[in-house]
Amino acid sequence: MRLCFLVEEQYRHDGMPLEVVRQLRSWGHRVDVVWPGRSLIRISEAIRAGSHDAWVLKTVSGGPGLTLLEAAASVGLTTVNDVRAIRGVRDKALAAVIARSKGLPVPVTYAAARPEEFAEVAAAEFPLVVKPADGSSGRAVRLVATPDRLREPERPGGPAGEDGATGGLLIAQPYVPNSGTDLKVYSVAGELYATERRSPLHPAHAVRERQVPLTPEIARITAEIGEVFGLDLYGVDILLGPDGPVVVDINDFPSFRQVPDAVARVSAAVLDLARRGARGRGASVGEVPVREAVGGAVGEAVGGLVPEGVAAVPVAPASPSSAPSAPSAPSAPSVPSVPSVPRPVRSVAPLGGGR
Repeated sequence: MRLCFLVEEQYRHDGMPLEVVRQLRSWGHRVDVVWPGRSLIRISEAIRAGSHDAWVLKTVSGGPGLTLLEAAASVGLTTVNDVRAIRGVRDKALAAVIARSKGLPVPVTYAAARPEEFAEVAAAEFPLVVKPADGSSGRAVRLVATPDRLREPERPGGPAGEDGATGGLLIAQPYVPNSGTDLKVYSVAGELYATERRSPLHPAHAVRERQVPLTPEIARITAEIGEVFGLDLYGVDILLGPDGPVVVDINDFPSFRQVPDAVARVSAAVLDLARRGARGRGASVGEVPVREAVGGAVGEAVGGLVPEGVAAVPVAPASPSSAPSAPSAPSAPSVPSVPSVPRPVRSVAPLGGGR
């Protein structure tokens, strides 16, 4: 297969997705890498129908890569994730509205152009977590204890700039009391993994990043997010608050840290999604197992083992395989068998429409 990865400067040395690029190339696939914001791009030549089997995006939320991905989709190219799904989660204000409308456990969300405007929020709602609607990687997230502290700038030289200004829409949500540990749940085309990490709001809290067991409730919420937004490769930040799990962030194509064999699994999923996309987006999950994408044939499980603590929870049996086989790539090491969370066929809205 021929794939194109859009990778922005922030991820120039990042293992995800550059190790995925190397893995795919080692399996015999042609992978081109485009660096938005770093070089001249002949957009009319680089993006044309049939030039690649799929385009894959790894950029910051407000970066130029999303426009290029949308351009690829506009001429009928497959994108990973689906470009409409990416737009739905890149805007955190939009994501909060969509998620709450579907009954997902997301905090009440306020939006404003300037932080001082959140002073109109009832005092009982404070502390507030304030962050840019187009933020990523914990950039410019801060905890505001009382309304009178809304005008306080970010620390000098912070990730949002010298004065903490972001120049775009801000959102605010009531703080969810928690232990200082975030639960990060990753989905690799339906395979779920739960990990723990330190909360950006509690930098002094010591947390050992590790895999943790995934409860059926968290698995259900994570799988439902994939359904609601139409995502295949994504991560969900969840806090375990006093009233239960609360979703505080959704990210397309995250780091997949602590996922076992992450590079091989994500590489296989990219191939799987590209192949199903090339055959038409009406194909349901389960028609081409992720493991089939590795080397073009169904891989044998490595002893049928899942490492201890790996959060892979089966929610429903997978549908039988019925799709025609894709062209084979050179043989590659198989990926250990992990139960999947199959999803039904998604309806596809016209480009630019919502889900």
